[in-house]
Amino acid sequence: MKDQTVPILIILVAAILGACAQYFFKMGSLKIMEIPIYKNWYFLSGLVAFFWVLVLMTLSFRFGGIMMIVYPAYGTTYIWSLLISHYVEKTPVNVVQVAGILCIIMGIGMVSYQKQS
Repeated sequence: MKDQTVPILIILVAAILGACAQYFFKMGSLKIMEIPIYKNWYFLSGLVAFFWVLVLMTLSFRFGGIMMIVYPAYGTTYIWSLLISHYVEKTPVNVVQVAGILCIIMGIGMVSYQKQS
């Protein structure tokens, strides 16, 4: 099995960028009735960010990423979204959300686990 460090790091960058794209779409949707879509910089930024997510995912697999190991790491997008919401919008984080984050991390680890032989 090839080393998965580089593909996982690439997919983690893609996950952070994906969370930013979701935030841009959220902000753009708040102004969707006031500004035409082609002038809505938040919306356009979200599209560009998702384009780069696709590029990074492709690169991750091109660098030998194994789908069963690398793709679950993209699930951290939910964690990054929560952190963006907390630090940018000052949304409080509660115990249930922290438990959910721990479940995501454990789930990613369990799905990605492969016995070394």
